Amino acid sequence: MASSVTAASGEAPARKIYPIVKYGDPILEKPTPPVKKFDADLEELTEDMFASMYAAQGVGLAAPQIGKSLRLTVVDVTGGKNPEAKIVLANPEIIHAEGEVREEEGCLSIPGFRGYVMRPQFVTVRAQNARGETFEIRGENLLARAFCHEIDHLNGILFLQHLSMLKRDLIRRKIKKLKKQGEW
Repeated sequence: MASSVTAASGEAPARKIYPIVKYGDPILEKPTPPVKKFDADLEELTEDMFASMYAAQGVGLAAPQIGKSLRLTVVDVTGGKNPEAKIVLANPEIIHAEGEVREEEGCLSIPGFRGYVMRPQFVTVRAQNARGETFEIRGENLLARAFCHEIDHLNGILFLQHLSMLKRDLIRRKIKKLKKQGEW
């Protein structure tokens, strides 16, 4: 529900900051159902997702990372510095990919852990915006990587699955230890 008080004063309504779901929660490893309802609630959710992503200092956030099983993600590789760079992807699919780049990646759901992942240098994504309008967008380098990383989330895939078995097991063991210590 929008507050008429904040809207009347010309300020944006206060955004809800969702806690980020951490590795180990089953929602992160399940494919998401498509967005079917494009309404004011969805637009509000996307704005809350941007606010949650900025609060966590991320450049992308998928709905499962805030506990919502929905094929929806938001991306802003400027970290909020450029409002024009905010991208909402509902029901996204990669329709073209080219090149390969191996770069270090992290994930808001696996804080404190990073690893080198091979991703396409360029990708073209077809998706819908928060109003349900279909569009295509091409990303390169960090933007392409963010698209791939977030779409992986929507398919129940974490960046850990792109790492070597050795690196993956090492991270899993460290997380298990953190859980035992009550720090995860």
